Amino acid sequence: MLSLLFVAKKKKRTLEESVLLIQQGDKFLLNEIIDAYKPFIAKTVSSVCKRYIYETDDEFSIGLIAFNEAIEKYSTERGSSLLSFSEVIIKRRIIDYIRKQTKHQHISIDLSNTSHEEETAGSVIVNELSLDDYNKRNDEQLRKDEIIQFQSLLTTFGLSFSDLVENSPKHSDARKNAMIAAKILIEDHELKELLFSNKRLPIKQLEKRVDVSRKTIERNRKYIIAIALILSSDYVYMKDYLKGVLDT
Repeated sequence: MLSLLFVAKKKKRTLEESVLLIQQGDKFLLNEIIDAYKPFIAKTVSSVCKRYIYETDDEFSIGLIAFNEAIEKYSTERGSSLLSFSEVIIKRRIIDYIRKQTKHQHISIDLSNTSHEEETAGSVIVNELSLDDYNKRNDEQLRKDEIIQFQSLLTTFGLSFSDLVENSPKHSDARKNAMIAAKILIEDHELKELLFSNKRLPIKQLEKRVDVSRKTIERNRKYIIAIALILSSDYVYMKDYLKGVLDT
């Protein structure tokens, strides 16, 4: 806590501003930020492991590396705070680590030559069922986390989930065209910057880059914004949901 106050008082800047300086090469500031946010890292790792995490644990080291990765990859254009972004990265890396460790244990059991084959096979089944259950619970939690973060992001654009339900295009072709427009918007640096700086869809500029009418863009404005926010952020589950439509 004291280290957090120290950083806040000394730097007089937001965490996101500090990250920009770090990305420009300020290694000293990087070490300060990592040291100050070790409690946050430990708490995030513990929430996945369902136990208290010490700094000597391998999982904590994975969390540190993931936090550093989040700092390197973070961009204000993602529309979320660094802590929200890093929380997703840390949880994902920890779950990947646990899965790899458990998979290795399964392989070790399968290859062992014991006189209790039935007992060993039973242990493998139990472990696999436990892992599947664990993965399902964590996937569900990560989906919930994404929804909460996305809902928070929507509010900054004056939107809500009910808006998306009410304004979602009824026909599949219309939804596909809206998604294509959102993809074009995000891939164009100028349009993307206008979207995030003004918190509004740059309809006039977007109209020149897509094959749909201005009227169609205006009618699907809220839906296009929502899809653009998903595509520009680190929403893994939501992107998977959209992938089939965008790739067809």
